[in-house]
Amino acid sequence: MRWDRFFEDLEDQLDSEWEAERAALDTEAERLRLSRVALRERLVALARGSRGIALHTPDGGVHLGRLTRVGADWCALLGDAPAGAVIVPLWGVTEIAAPADALLASVRDANAGPALGQRMGFGFVLRDLVRRRIPVTLHLAGGRTLDGTIDRAGADHLDVALHEPGAPRRAENVTGYRIVPFTGVLAVRLASASDLG
Repeated sequence: MRWDRFFEDLEDQLDSEWEAERAALDTEAERLRLSRVALRERLVALARGSRGIALHTPDGGVHLGRLTRVGADWCALLGDAPAGAVIVPLWGVTEIAAPADALLASVRDANAGPALGQRMGFGFVLRDLVRRRIPVTLHLAGGRTLDGTIDRAGADHLDVALHEPGAPRRAENVTGYRIVPFTGVLAVRLASASDLG
């Protein structure tokens, strides 16, 4: 009887040690998985939810809305009806505020998303705005904004014709032109959510 209890105790100790070792391995595997998760992958997971988030930019800007699209190096938010839409390059994001459950889900469900989204860079989405002649407000590093229409989008910069918001891009309405490096753009605001395309 005494030997039976002794062996049961040994068995229990081995089981406990095995469970502790397995828990440590699981924890280390999770740490390793998390070390490989990119911000873009978490944004893809956040876009699958329907909760609102806030994207903060270095100029102190806060863009509120529902994350709807994620490209290779940008994301798009749809705001409430009057707020329109905003396209934010990932280099223009300093922090993201979201409900706790959405943040946890974005870690758990992080993945690269569709292959097309992985290839569509910031220049691609800007060239679409050029093609459709959509008026924009560019939020620049340093806190400045430029209102106008993007005329051209190169490999790493854009040309914008400046004009009053709501005015069509016609020669008589244009007050100036600017070349802006992509890295100087923190956000591109569109007047209407339907302009996001």
